[in-house]
Amino acid sequence: MLRVGLWGGWADAVLDMGAEDVDGAAKGPPHCRIMRRHHNAPSPTLSQYLVIHPTHPQPRLVNRAAEIVAGGGIIVYPTDSTYALGCRLGDKDAADRIRSLRQLPKDHYLTLVCRDLSELATYARVDNTSYRIIRRHLPGPRTFVLTATREVPRRLVHRQRRTIGLRVPDNVIAQAILTALGEPIMSTTALMPGASLPLTDMEMERGTLEHAVDVIVDGGIGGVRPTTIVDLTSGDVQIVREGVGTLDI
Repeated sequence: MLRVGLWGGWADAVLDMGAEDVDGAAKGPPHCRIMRRHHNAPSPTLSQYLVIHPTHPQPRLVNRAAEIVAGGGIIVYPTDSTYALGCRLGDKDAADRIRSLRQLPKDHYLTLVCRDLSELATYARVDNTSYRIIRRHLPGPRTFVLTATREVPRRLVHRQRRTIGLRVPDNVIAQAILTALGEPIMSTTALMPGASLPLTDMEMERGTLEHAVDVIVDGGIGGVRPTTIVDLTSGDVQIVREGVGTLDI
């Protein structure tokens, strides 16, 4: 059911979705609130706010999120560690917007979030030893630093070392969006300037984000500990950052 009304000069469209949108699964959060700018309003367009079920993602909402990313938009989405900011692979303008939002330097390298190990292997060189380690720990809250292949845009690769950080999240919503998009997402933790912890509650933070990003995916309360970063480029296992993910080497 679509209800449309004006609110403060904006067209507020609320799309209420029933159980059929979770393919017969148990109902989760039943609605998606989409804010669209009224044609006479001078304000910038607000982001779309999608409440997606954490275990049974509604396909319609997942596809809409993927469409926005594919069209050059910035997404805030849940992972198995924290909420993340992301954009389409190779989209320089969107990546620059993320760096600006987080006040990161231009040479800050974003992580490549992949849907599975086969996709990861497209963008990184993985020898047998590294593969065995990665297979034991992914999907999961771990980022592995590997040598990048030529499939990775040059601006995403460390200039001197030719490396890149990659991960495969163990999160149903993130996996659904990655599958619908059909390619990795360039990401970084949703940690705002001056904050000590990442964003965790999208409903509370909506006002902060709605003019800065293009789609907010609310999948429930997020975590505050980032991924564990592991460098495998030297042949040895080097822990760059200890995070939520443990290692079994």
